[in-house]
Amino acid sequence: MSATAAQSIVAVPVGSYDVHVGTGLLDRAAEIIRTAAPAHRYAIISDENVAPLYGARVRDALGAAQTELFAIPAGESQKTREQWAHLTDALLAAGFGRDTTILALGGGVVGDLAGFVAATYMRGIPFVQLPTTLLAMIDASIGGKTGVDTSAGKNLVGAFHRPRAVIADPSVLSTLPAMHLRAGLAEAIKHGAIADAAYYGRIEEALPSLLSKPDDDSMRALILRSVEIKASIVLQDEREGGIRRNLNFGHTLGHAIESESGYRLLHGEAIAIGMVLETELGEQLGVTARGTVPRVRDTVRRAGLPSAIPKHLDAKRILAATRGDKKAREGVVEYALIAEIGRAVAGVRAPDETVLEVLTQNTDTQ
Repeated sequence: MSATAAQSIVAVPVGSYDVHVGTGLLDRAAEIIRTAAPAHRYAIISDENVAPLYGARVRDALGAAQTELFAIPAGESQKTREQWAHLTDALLAAGFGRDTTILALGGGVVGDLAGFVAATYMRGIPFVQLPTTLLAMIDASIGGKTGVDTSAGKNLVGAFHRPRAVIADPSVLSTLPAMHLRAGLAEAIKHGAIADAAYYGRIEEALPSLLSKPDDDSMRALILRSVEIKASIVLQDEREGGIRRNLNFGHTLGHAIESESGYRLLHGEAIAIGMVLETELGEQLGVTARGTVPRVRDTVRRAGLPSAIPKHLDAKRILAATRGDKKAREGVVEYALIAEIGRAVAGVRAPDETVLEVLTQNTDTQ
């Protein structure tokens, strides 16, 4: 590897592993993978959208004889126990043993599912995250959460299982559909809202032009700062007992909206709506500084994301869906809100009638 290439790669430590960020890194990933997770064989788990784009490149980098590619249908609807069983059965049938490393090549769905396969296959084998979406690069691939969805809600069955490495190559974002790029920006906005007011301001200034050149230096800087924020929080609280709950801002209502939409809304789209609603809820409860809602709503809209609940969704059903959220304590829903841009407050409980009022007032009537 040339000195110039090496200098373009930044490694952000997250405890026992690093998040590597660098343009063109996907073609040079083999060195990192073999160092971080040496294996007799590598099982690449991807989806039917990503595998044709990047599957062969990863196989070529590691050697086709040592790798096998498993592609699942794309979409949140595939993050299920059934798909987990299908993949584990396929690995067993192909003779993969404990000397295997799983490579998760794709977005958040692939990362969560492949990570859960790795956490449970042969009682746990190594895996490496190769995120191909903005959302996965800056959030879903970092922190060791793996799992699947159930009819009762998102991510309710899973395990904490750290990757051996995360390899993020911003150049792959050039093939990412615009709607998925916007969805990823929701998590960057969240990171600024909960932890770094100056970063939030830089995102505001860069919108909407940030969306037009996803593989330029501005996007790389955004990825790095979000990775740093997520890594810092995870290092302080790996198992979500304290400060890590701040990362759930927008997610309690967002997950409920995503689920009630039948996953027709992308995760980032639902979280964008959730952030607006939970900022409104925070103002209603006196937790969030007055006047924060218009700013958050404007940022979300300028990122090309929805800011209100689709009109066909029922507010009472959304409220009911929050009770199945894994963040509930003693049967009571808890919210991670913001006191102001750049500072979060977790563990906030809200009366049902207040939440229902916020949901009703923020439903799209068009």
